[in-house]
Amino acid sequence: MIKVRKVWRSFGFAGQGIVDLFRYENNAKVHLLIAALVVVVGLCLQISRLEWAVILTLIGLVWAAEAFNTAIEKICDFVSPGLHPQIKAIKDLSSGAVLILAITAVLVGLIILGGKLLTML
Repeated sequence: MIKVRKVWRSFGFAGQGIVDLFRYENNAKVHLLIAALVVVVGLCLQISRLEWAVILTLIGLVWAAEAFNTAIEKICDFVSPGLHPQIKAIKDLSSGAVLILAITAVLVGLIILGGKLLTML
């Protein structure tokens, strides 16, 4: 049996995690601003439903990757507050994953939004 109260509590904790991500993490704020800009441009260019699906999926993936990266960095700092080569490697790999996804999102954005802009010109 599903305990509704427990589910709502879990959603509350998750929501707080999202608020904290965008409140305290500088890179998440950058991703949020860029996402807002992309949404405004998408609205102006009247992109299709499929194009919206692709763009919104990538925005969500970048935000999720940033959240995972932040969680990994925080646990690394908790486990090993000092400098350690393995912790550095873990943090670099984690932030590299975010960068890979962000670059992919930019390329897809250029294909979708850039293609529409070129067509307009």
